[in-house]
Amino acid sequence: MLSVEQLTVEFGGSPLFDKIGFLVNRKEKVALVGRNGAGKTTLLRIIAELQQPTQGRISLPKDTVIGYLPQQMPINDTTTVVLETQKAFEHITELQNRITDLNAELAARTDYQSIDYHNLIEKVTELSDFYHSFENNNFIADIEKILLGLGFVRQDFNRPCAEFSGGWRMRIELAKILLQKPDLLLLDEPTNHLDIESIQWLENFLITSNSALLLVSHDRTFLDAVTTRTIEISLGKIYDYNVNYSKYVQLRQEHRQQQIRAYQNQQKMISDTENFIERFRYKPTKAVQVQSRIKQLEKIERIEVDLEDISRLNLKFPPAPRSGSIPVEIENLTKKYGNNIILENTNLIINRGEKIAFVGKNGAGKTTLVKCLIGQTDFSGKLKIGHNVKIGYFAQNQADLLDNNLTVFQTVDNVATGEVRTKIRDILGAFLFGGQTSDKKVKVLSGGEKSRLAMIKLLLEPVNLLVLDEPTNHLDMQSKDVLKEAIAAFDGTAIIVSHDRDFLNQLVTKVYEFENRNVRENIGGIFDFLKKKKIENLNELGYDLSKKTSIKQENIDISENKISYEQRKEIARRQRKAQKDVQEVETQIAALESEITQMTMQLDIAENAANHNFIILYQKKQHELEQKLYEWEILSEKVEEWQKECF
Repeated sequence: MLSVEQLTVEFGGSPLFDKIGFLVNRKEKVALVGRNGAGKTTLLRIIAELQQPTQGRISLPKDTVIGYLPQQMPINDTTTVVLETQKAFEHITELQNRITDLNAELAARTDYQSIDYHNLIEKVTELSDFYHSFENNNFIADIEKILLGLGFVRQDFNRPCAEFSGGWRMRIELAKILLQKPDLLLLDEPTNHLDIESIQWLENFLITSNSALLLVSHDRTFLDAVTTRTIEISLGKIYDYNVNYSKYVQLRQEHRQQQIRAYQNQQKMISDTENFIERFRYKPTKAVQVQSRIKQLEKIERIEVDLEDISRLNLKFPPAPRSGSIPVEIENLTKKYGNNIILENTNLIINRGEKIAFVGKNGAGKTTLVKCLIGQTDFSGKLKIGHNVKIGYFAQNQADLLDNNLTVFQTVDNVATGEVRTKIRDILGAFLFGGQTSDKKVKVLSGGEKSRLAMIKLLLEPVNLLVLDEPTNHLDMQSKDVLKEAIAAFDGTAIIVSHDRDFLNQLVTKVYEFENRNVRENIGGIFDFLKKKKIENLNELGYDLSKKTSIKQENIDISENKISYEQRKEIARRQRKAQKDVQEVETQIAALESEITQMTMQLDIAENAANHNFIILYQKKQHELEQKLYEWEILSEKVEEWQKECF
């Protein structure tokens, strides 16, 4: 369906991609992964025809409908939620109007025998058939289904879009794209602004969708659930494996280790051969053997080890000035927006040096309390900031506040003071903005690169209270690990708003849960809190656990519950797919074993045993067999898992 051929993209003479190519079949679900700045967003933009490559081309069948959700996009604030969502069907409305106009023209004409009249009839028939090919012309039902799935309630449908935050407005854009039922979906970090119920709904929607999918996400669980193939972009090349992300990481590492072993073996063989040639080069009795070895070296196909991106973010917060023993003290704080109470009689005390987490359902008041802390909104009650407390604040939309027209260097230079200005290049290099990258405009940076740049501004002035609101949004997995290490090493106090369980693990020692306008203190780490709540994921906070238990009970009875039936139907489909994959791998294993058996027999021939090319091929086949056996083991376990879920 989608063909990427010899694609090259250069910025300032440096290649982002170098003649990459791959195919995506209909209905195939593909994860597109790589470090921030590797080119994932650029590739999606090229496929969506919003950007041109330096060389190469993208091929798609005629009339292919593409749905593209970027990380950031302009949002229309002038309509209501439902009216804005209805724009997804503008093309159908236009088609209906076109058919009406043509029918009116037919009714007015009297040249029934003319060629033009008959051509007009054929055109009306063609457009009418196309119009009726849509499964459902009552679009309101589809709109309600999608909006409810993405977390809206019916009371939201007629509210102006301007009343919603940027994250909720991105959900409206996602709804419009899903409603169009495109042939190819290009989704760039679609889960950044979704809570767990919406993520699970989107997960199921994408799994059962007939659309092909290219998905960019740093949510490992979401990638594993939705995609069955992984393409990594690294250092201008791609690595393509027909497995989900977690399995890809394992297979990719094994493949690299095999490459290294094969490379080392070949290098030893080359060295031995070169030593033989050098030793006997001038001995007439060895001339034939020397020439034979020289020809062998010339024919050897040199093994290359894939380059590995070892660049690493170097993040370290400056020493924190000493603050009072209680940096933050809140007593009976209440915050309202009109008649809507967000927080009511909130009380908490944060001690110097603590690393704490604010957790809870979206809209429960976490960001609101943060804004109270930094003085961005009014409230009633008491909020005391301790002696000598200097706050460093990272907002959810911090990256969006950067000036797109400045370069990376100018962005930092404009806020740097004193001696720091002499070290800007070193600071940028530590944040992977070295060399020509520092001269890039902010507007061409990826979401993760913008987040790193915004983080630099936070580091330019020493603070002793870090307030970080969703700091991991857009960051790749390696950058999240580095940020976690830096916060752990920070000798000040830190408040972290996040739903990322792994990020908070072994980082925080106290958890404040936001629920039903209240804030409750929980002493201990994040998993202590999770164990106490008996929940799997922080994003479930605030949901009715009895409802969750009820749903589990309903799933047991297929005959009485339609949702359970659909779930089992989907499990059965996946089980059949897994069994088919196992059979395919078993066929490949049998072929490799047969080939290796024949080659083993040929090794008894002295000529083959001395043929280095034959030995290398023999070793390569053995490595392939090892990899296929490992793949078979993983797939077999997958089949067993599906069987357990079914029964």
